[in-house]
Amino acid sequence: MKSKLTGLVAAPFTPMLEDGSVNLETIPQQARALAAAGVSGAFICGTTGEGFSLTTDERMRVAEAWLAGLPKSLRVIVHVGHNCMEESRRLAAHAEQTGAHAIATIGPNFFRPASVEQLVSYCAQVAEAAPSLPFYFYHMPAMTGVNFPMIDFLKIASRRIPNLAGIKFTHENLMDYTQCLQFEQGRFDILFGRDEILLGALALGATGAVGSTYNYMAPIYQQLLTAFKLGDLETARRQQLKAIDIIAVMIRHGGLPAAKAMMNLVGIDCGPVRSPLRTLSAEEQDALFQDLETVGFAHSSARLPRSPQPVAR
Repeated sequence: MKSKLTGLVAAPFTPMLEDGSVNLETIPQQARALAAAGVSGAFICGTTGEGFSLTTDERMRVAEAWLAGLPKSLRVIVHVGHNCMEESRRLAAHAEQTGAHAIATIGPNFFRPASVEQLVSYCAQVAEAAPSLPFYFYHMPAMTGVNFPMIDFLKIASRRIPNLAGIKFTHENLMDYTQCLQFEQGRFDILFGRDEILLGALALGATGAVGSTYNYMAPIYQQLLTAFKLGDLETARRQQLKAIDIIAVMIRHGGLPAAKAMMNLVGIDCGPVRSPLRTLSAEEQDALFQDLETVGFAHSSARLPRSPQPVAR
């Protein structure tokens, strides 16, 4: 089994052209920017990457683009979750063949498992399609409605899934998170997925985290991590609050569509979002940028020229 993931792992946006097609040419720029910011990995085609809004073929091409000429410091975890088991297994096998570092799957969110045992059985079928890769379960009950104690998942899955590496834990239940961290003397890699409370997870023992805001706020979190390691809690709290203030603006302006627009402020145009999400209008984007300025969001580059609005689909 490969070593645990540590530090910041970004969940990148899937770049798109104005006609809604995937823009693979932007991915190398994203990868270089993350590596330059000290980010250790990329968790692709997840929630932030609009994975469930992409076709299987598109997801495979996105994975190929991320894994072609990747910076040596950056490890790629491919999210292969799908409501169709065979499609999920196809994505998993493709990730293995393409040279991914690991795979992950979210719980099925239409026909949901009725028990932890059923969830483990589901995950085992996905994991066995890429037996040489570490497998992570992507726990995000706010999106899936699949909400079992992850400590119970680990107790069963640790015996059933040979390549189980850990959990991407995107939930606020810090009691369950801590139990997972300590299970079998910390055997599994429990990556924390709530950027806005990262400091709380660090206090409990987190060593790795996956988040969308690491795409455009990595320096803030790097300062948070450094301050925490040095025992400078005042600075760590200040950096966490700075991130919270920016996240609050992003949420107020629409969540993921606003976050994708914010990539323009770090010099990377990731384009529109896909339906049912709605791309911000020019006026909404300007209002977002103005509110970001009020909370001190630091731009690493000048704003890009505004692109034409996407064609309605």
